[in-house]
Amino acid sequence: MKKIKIDQAVIVEGKYDKIKLSALIDAVIITTDGFRIFKDAEMSDLIRRYAESSGIVILTDSDAAGFRIRGHIKSICPEGKITNLYIPDIFGKEKRKTEPSKEGKLGVEGMDAAVLKELFDRAGITSDKKRESEPLTAQDLYDLGLSGGSDSSTLRRKVAAALSLPERITAKGLLDAANTLYSRKEFCDTVIRVKGEEV
Repeated sequence: MKKIKIDQAVIVEGKYDKIKLSALIDAVIITTDGFRIFKDAEMSDLIRRYAESSGIVILTDSDAAGFRIRGHIKSICPEGKITNLYIPDIFGKEKRKTEPSKEGKLGVEGMDAAVLKELFDRAGITSDKKRESEPLTAQDLYDLGLSGGSDSSTLRRKVAAALSLPERITAKGLLDAANTLYSRKEFCDTVIRVKGEEV
């Protein structure tokens, strides 16, 4: 199955949801780590910034916890562009679990790929617009000194701070954010400026 290109950041609850979606969509996928979103100001700020720029798609489980997380995300993104996708209530148990969830419903990770694909297709959020500038690549990050070097993590933290991104962001997360929130020129100019301040 060909991956669906989506411009918005997709918000899911956990890492297994992210793994499931990663095989299906080409998009920035952010996990809330369950209820951690309620206490993590950096994560909330990042989600808010995506909501206000490219927009976000909320795809939490259809149980009480999922709706609570969904409501919280909506409350912290009052100015954002939000698309809500709801998985159907299908009862069962995820393969990796020994017993069903509290409400007995399958979560995102337990959904059939075809069901998830249909949700995105029906929502009409698949990308069909061309990028205004050439996207940054992992090689660009390496060339800029943001990955693969002995001081890469230090430089990455400084660049993340300059861009108002979480300082613990990974190289992959920085690449996703750069390509979604900034133009190639804006990002490269910021890296050059930060390097200049180090001298």
